[in-house]
Amino acid sequence: MSLGNQKIKYAEVASAKEGERLYLGLDFGTSGARFAIIDRDGTVQAEAKREYPLYLSGELHDWVRSWKETLFSLLEDVPLDLRKHVVSISIDGTSATTIIVDSYTGEPLWRPFLYNESCSDALPLVKSIAPPNHTVCTGSSTLCKLVSWWNLVGSDKKPALLLHQADWLLWLLHGKLGVTDYNNALKVGYDPEVDSYPSWLVCQPYYHLLPSVLAPGTPIACLKDEIVNKYGFQKDCVVCTGTTDSIAAFLAARASQPGKAVTSLGSTLAIKLLSNTRIEDSRFGVYSHRLDDKWLVGGASNTGGAILRQLFTDDQLQKLSEQINPSQTSLLDYYPLPKAGERFPVADPNLAPRIHPRPENDVEYLHGILESIARIEAKAYGLLKELGASQVEEVFTAGGGAKNENWIKIRERVLGLPVSRANQTEAAYGAALLAKKGDQQNIF
Repeated sequence: MSLGNQKIKYAEVASAKEGERLYLGLDFGTSGARFAIIDRDGTVQAEAKREYPLYLSGELHDWVRSWKETLFSLLEDVPLDLRKHVVSISIDGTSATTIIVDSYTGEPLWRPFLYNESCSDALPLVKSIAPPNHTVCTGSSTLCKLVSWWNLVGSDKKPALLLHQADWLLWLLHGKLGVTDYNNALKVGYDPEVDSYPSWLVCQPYYHLLPSVLAPGTPIACLKDEIVNKYGFQKDCVVCTGTTDSIAAFLAARASQPGKAVTSLGSTLAIKLLSNTRIEDSRFGVYSHRLDDKWLVGGASNTGGAILRQLFTDDQLQKLSEQINPSQTSLLDYYPLPKAGERFPVADPNLAPRIHPRPENDVEYLHGILESIARIEAKAYGLLKELGASQVEEVFTAGGGAKNENWIKIRERVLGLPVSRANQTEAAYGAALLAKKGDQQNIF
């Protein structure tokens, strides 16, 4: 049964010129999905958003049905006069959201394992086969999810394939089973540096379930005829490999040179830095995604919007922030966390939040909290440099905190770097850029 309504939000829709080539990117996030259509110059021609409808299968949420329905609803939302100009499509999905499907029909054999689901039962076995501190050595990794499923039901030798959320949604459009991209494949153990699965993974009994791997934005096949006919897209519209939602959001910021970084100020503080060198350190939750011939190095602190919302209402945050003098240094020294535990840039599961003493003046208190978060951000970029990444030179800001002008000025002073709000921060825009990249290498 369906519970809850869909919400659609349109941008101003531009009319396409004859012969114009447009690129469609779809982003499947944690609570909803959206699309963006861009032209050759990267100008947004249309965008829309939908929340996932809630379907229940027994007592469980039927996510597969929700995602599938949302995909086709979004295709319906693409303005009719733009559909015939769309020449390529790509999709991003949540990292490590895993679907085991029948290798003949593509139908799921098991409920999907969600991005944040931990399969700690499989962790001892995964740690015994993978190198120390490898990205797969965490309960929420794709490999732990595969091993957990394999130990439960997989070894009965049903013909099965592992797909990530984006892979499965793309398959619905192009019909070729068993293809992924090297960003989504990282957490199942794929080595993007040598472009292959490592020998310690190849010798496992479930290796045959793993998909073939291409670079993000690589053309897979043309859009299925039935979809072309039903929705009025071009017959030769190509479907390209996707990426993860966080990488698509980084791509959206157009930070294309080493030293350029994106700080996302959401409920947590997540940073991503484009680097010439690859670094990995599971102690700090730091790992690198490949982006063509460079590396996207990332880590996330538990500080950020979640603790701000525990201390202030949205209205207070706005009004108090406006009264802060961002050029003045705050002498208050905090480590704002919503609860005990930090991973990056301090690896301490027991680190206690430090949000006292609280001065009587709320403006002064918020100033101290915002400046302390900025110091954590500076320490985070410093740690990446210590671990061997490229030196950060410029920071673009995404997430809700990007709207706070005085906080941006505080961060600019603390970091000693140019800090600005990213022009584009939507992952759907990044997925559309991948579709554009795919069109440039289309061989179909």
